Formats: sequence, C-alpha cells, structure tokens
Amino acid sequence: LLASVLVRCQAPLEPVEEEEGEETNITTVVTKSDPVLCPPECSCTAEGAVDCAGVDLTEFPDELSDKTRQLSLQNNKIEEITVEHISHLHQLETFNLQNNWLTTDLEDEGFEMLEQLAYLYLANNKLTSAPKVLPPSLVSADFAANQLVRIYPYTFGHKPKLSVYLHNNKLTDAGLPDNMFNASNNLEILTMSSNFLRVVPKSLPSNLYRLHLKSNKLEKIPAGAFDNLSNLRELYLQNNLLSNEGMDNETFLKKLHTLHMYNNLLERVPRGLPRRAKTLMLLHNSISEIGRNDLILLYTLTELNLSYNKLTSSKVHREAFRKLRILEKLDMSGNNLHSMPLGLPRSLHILEIKNNQLNSIPDGALTGMEKLRKLILSDNELKLNSVYQGAWMELSALATLDLSGNQLSHIPSDLPESLEYLYLQSNRISTVPASAFEGTPNIKGIFLR
Repeated sequence: LLASVLVRCQAPLEPVEEEEGEETNITTVVTKSDPVLCPPECSCTAEGAVDCAGVDLTEFPDELSDKTRQLSLQNNKIEEITVEHISHLHQLETFNLQNNWLTTDLEDEGFEMLEQLAYLYLANNKLTSAPKVLPPSLVSADFAANQLVRIYPYTFGHKPKLSVYLHNNKLTDAGLPDNMFNASNNLEILTMSSNFLRVVPKSLPSNLYRLHLKSNKLEKIPAGAFDNLSNLRELYLQNNLLSNEGMDNETFLKKLHTLHMYNNLLERVPRGLPRRAKTLMLLHNSISEIGRNDLILLYTLTELNLSYNKLTSSKVHREAFRKLRILEKLDMSGNNLHSMPLGLPRSLHILEIKNNQLNSIPDGALTGMEKLRKLILSDNELKLNSVYQGAWMELSALATLDLSGNQLSHIPSDLPESLEYLYLQSNRISTVPASAFEGTPNIKGIFLR
C-alpha cells in the first residue's frame, strides 16, 4: 500500500515580511514507502513479521519480502522447502515450521544462506535427517518429534551460542558423528531424550549445563563419559536400562546438583554419586538395600526419592541417613517396609511412606522432627497401637497428616496443635467424639470419607 505523509513546513527562525496581499505558501512533501509484500493467506507487519500459522498451506508461500525477519508457518501442511523458497530471506531471524508435513530432506544450501537466522523450529514433522549445514548465527534449533536417524558434523558444529532439542526421534549411536558439536562449546542445553541411544554421545560441549538423555536404551556409562563437562549441573537419565554394573565408580561429576535415574535397573544406590547433589531421583528401580555408607557423601542433598523400589525394613540401615543433615524431602513410598525406618533426618519438611505395609512406627522414629510439615502414611496397615505414645505430639510444625487407607478404629488422640489438614478416609472409624479435635485449634480440613 502506498503511504503518503503530509509535512507542514515550519516557519523560518527569523520572520520574513510579506508584501500586502501576498498569500502564505504551504509546502507539501510526499514520501513513498515500498509496498509490503505479503502472501494473501498471511498477515504481515512493516517490521518484517509474517504470520502464516494455521491457514492450511500445502506449499511454501510466495511473495515473501526480502526484509522478512520473522516467519511463522507452523500448523500447516507444507511438505517441501527448496533453495528458491528461502534463499532471498537474508534478514530472517526466526523461522517456525513446527507441525507441518515436511518429509523430504531439507536442502542444505538454503539454510546456509540465512546468515541472520537465530531460531529454527522444525519440531513435529517427518524429517529423517537434519540439514548438513546450518548457519553459525543459530541460537536455538528444535528438531524434536521427527524421525531423525542421522546428524552431520556441521549440522550443529561451529555455533557458539546454540541450544539443541532432538528428543523424540530415532537417533542411534551410529547416527551421531564424534565431532557433532565441534566449536560449539558454549552450548548449555542439549535434549536427546526418547531416542535409541545405547551409550552417552562423545565429545559433548564443555560448557553444557543441562543434559537430557532420558528414555533411551542406555545400558552403561563408561568411565570418563562426563569428564570434560565441568559446568554440568543437571543430568537426566531416567527410563533407561542402567544397572550398577554399567556405571563406573567415578561416573558422575562432583558439581552435579540434579540427577534423575528413576526407572532403570539399579539394585543398589550407585557409587560415585556427585557430592554436591541437591536432588537425587532413584524411584522405580529395583533397589532392595540401603547400606550404612551408601549415602554418606551426599551431605548437600535436599531431596531424595527412593519410592517404588524393593526396600524392606531389615535392609535399611538405621545409620544410612546420618549424613543427610539438610535433607528436606524424602519419599519411600511403594516399597515393602513393615516398620518406619529409624534414624531418618531431623531436617525433613516432607516425609512420604505411603503404599507400603507399615504396621509399626517404633519408639523414637519421629523424635526431633520439629521441621516436619507434611507426613504421608496412607495405604498401609497402621492401627492405633502401631504408633508409640506421643508420636504425633512431637511433630510441633506438622500441618498435613495423611493416615487414609489404614486400619485405624478411632481418631488419634495426641494430634499436634499445628495440624491443619487430617486425612482419615478408608479406615475403620465409626464414631467421632465431640472432643476429638479440641487440641487442634488450627484445623482447616478433616477428611473421613
């Protein structure tokens, strides 16, 4: 569209005397801007944003301006991109092609010409291989949920600011080059979950902060696999085939603070765990024992999840938790515990031991837990005489107590004053005395059904 601007000239700084009867002239300046090229199905702005999302396109749109900076083509049915389609888009910074029908290999030369491209979104297509070359300006590349089986050395190499998302593809060890991230050392986030990898990729970027390798086929982590990743803080290895035999004692880095290893084949707490770990997720394994020194070096741990393993009361050493002095959350649900373990950390804020066979809380098991605010003991076999006298009163900060799904015949009589929510449904309670909650002035919710 032609735009015209009328500009009224200002009077000069020094007034000029007019001759009598002479009219004052008004100068009009007309400027013309180039028309904004825009495909008919799309909306475009003068700033270079072109939005063609969700308009049922089956082909790449024509009539795109050379000045296009943001191109949104997600949620269409586009099957092919050629060099001719994009070679003139030298100012393109963001290119979104998520959720289309791209099945053919992308032509390498086209993307290489996009010298300003920073964000490339190609998730949810049917690509079998990534482009051989992508521009070094790239900041984020999302190829998730395709059918990728191969990555090339220069696909992600030589990109100093890159983050890469490759989850939900069909990548195998053979499809990854050894130097896949060569000269991309500043890459901080790498997501390769839900593929078919059996070993940790080699030559990972040294500046990596977060690594997602969950839901692969990893069987072992060899010694030195993470040695050059001095900045790695978060490692996600859940839903693999890892066993204790498949991990070297020095596998993990000392600075790692979050480690997820749930749903693997572990039978013991792994050795060589990072000493600075804050979160350790070991749920859904086959761990049957916690020895006296299995957790001795994890003194910075604040959250530990051991739920849904094969732990029994006799195989949990009473001094196993002695060094976990700042642990705030512990989950031991879904095991085979008959008695609440002794020696649990007094620093706990949340303790969950639901869905076991608990029929005993022995004397002193809850002593000193003055910070405990939430205690979940549902779906066990607890009776009134299963709990030592005065146990609940010791929990002076307790706000939530869940005893549902047990065998209680009466409401416990020694509940703490701090209690706000009490869950007692699915027990054997038939009557509620009028004085049952006189000692709990802060109560907000009582659940009996």
